[in-house]
Amino acid sequence: MHTGSKLLQLQTESEKYWTDTFRVTDEDTEYLFSLFLEEETPLTSAEIARRIIKFRVDQEVQMLRRQMERGAIFQPQNSYSVGEQLIFPALDYTTGEVVGERPGNNPEYGPFTVIEVSFPSGSTREFASALQAPHALNLTGAEGGDQVVSAEHIDIEAIFRDYGDDIIYLVEERLREEKDVVYFAGRWFLESLLADVSIAHLHLAEAVLVMYEGGPLKTGQIMAEIDMPREVNQRLQTFSLDRALFNDQRFDEVGPAGQVFWFLREMEPEEVISVPERLRYEPIDYNWRLLSDELAALEYEIDDELSNLRSPVKAADSVTFSLNFPHRRTGTLPLSSRLRHLFPTAYEAPRVLMTLIDGQTGEEMLGWVVREHKYVYGLANFYRRHKLPVGTYLTIRATDDPSRVVVDFTGYRPRTEWIRLAASVDDRLRFENQKRAIGAEYDELMVLGADDLKAVDALWIPAGPQAERRLNEVLRDLMSDLSRLTPQRSVHAKTLYSAVNVVLRCPPGPIFATLVARPEFEHVGGPYWRLV
Repeated sequence: MHTGSKLLQLQTESEKYWTDTFRVTDEDTEYLFSLFLEEETPLTSAEIARRIIKFRVDQEVQMLRRQMERGAIFQPQNSYSVGEQLIFPALDYTTGEVVGERPGNNPEYGPFTVIEVSFPSGSTREFASALQAPHALNLTGAEGGDQVVSAEHIDIEAIFRDYGDDIIYLVEERLREEKDVVYFAGRWFLESLLADVSIAHLHLAEAVLVMYEGGPLKTGQIMAEIDMPREVNQRLQTFSLDRALFNDQRFDEVGPAGQVFWFLREMEPEEVISVPERLRYEPIDYNWRLLSDELAALEYEIDDELSNLRSPVKAADSVTFSLNFPHRRTGTLPLSSRLRHLFPTAYEAPRVLMTLIDGQTGEEMLGWVVREHKYVYGLANFYRRHKLPVGTYLTIRATDDPSRVVVDFTGYRPRTEWIRLAASVDDRLRFENQKRAIGAEYDELMVLGADDLKAVDALWIPAGPQAERRLNEVLRDLMSDLSRLTPQRSVHAKTLYSAVNVVLRCPPGPIFATLVARPEFEHVGGPYWRLV
């Protein structure tokens, strides 16, 4: 007789269970809520997923042990009667009912009984029972069911590595539906269990941030100053204060993903709270199919943050691009398709505080990542200090710390160069080739300067519903003026993009499509155009 034992293969060990069968149930959420109540600790989505995996494995083990105790798991060595319900692990744990039995006849195995089992699908199958000979489906011997139904060998981390993303997705989807569940900075908890944060605590938090020039301060630094109740679990206390600050319009959470920093909103730079006028764009409807492969490639080369471009599949640690007039004028950088991965992001914060490092001097500057509007603020002094013209090749480099980014350029001893100089003449934007001292590598097609910035600023066309009509007018006017500066009387499409953005914020796509679509513009080969 078979006296050995082996471990029963659990459903929770199978791929099918986690990819096809698994759904978050009411029992799962009740278990999670009891965890929150007992531990008083907010949990990340990954921590919750691991807990649910362990909970499901333990549930299955307990269920199978109960079934084994009453003999409901089919084993050839046991005897069964008509009417019994059996579970068949070898058939994906399908349940069947014994509907008939007869004597078996096989001299090799000795006396046994054949049972007929009916399954919910309508099919019936026969199985050997009361079998005295050893059989691979026999689970238990003298040791008992605990020896063959166990969770000790289950690798929770391996299940999480293989199926964690799907489990997290389903967990988060369910938690968002629960009215009492709150989420902040990557963690979940129950609102009804949050520590009390009074209006007095929030007033004190505001005063603390004022003392520190608006911030940034970590939650713990604020807590140390406002006398929160000490008997409350510190992690829960921190989460509760974070939620209260987040729901108060006076405070801004400005930390990168995984970190929480607070800033007093009224003390943030105006250019961070509202989009600078030079960066505001009223979308212009255009037919992108009009762009030739050459113009499409040029749009990718310019990489304006307002262009609808996909980020490269393989992100680079260092990216070089040409600085345009709107960003030079406002002291900002674009969060374009090639650049955005280099800057810190956040779970929820629309504005993220970071450190910009001057690649020439090593000096550190406070930077603000304005995620919604795709720009980084904080480089006005950097541009002025190094006297960088529009068209300068800037290089952005990542560091080991995602919240610290290097901004650099290739500099050299200033030398006199011919560049386009913008000026206001009879209330129109005009350009002349003039000599100026430049000490940085630049894009000859985009470079430009201005001696009287106030006069040029006065020509700015605010974003509005007439953007398309104004773009046509600006293009005709600038094409006529810029063509004077070349013997061929033609203008490069990239130069037009740079010039247009001195008076009207616009990405390359609508500009290039207008050149193709309007009859007054003639393509003269390559990326060059002229006015008919």
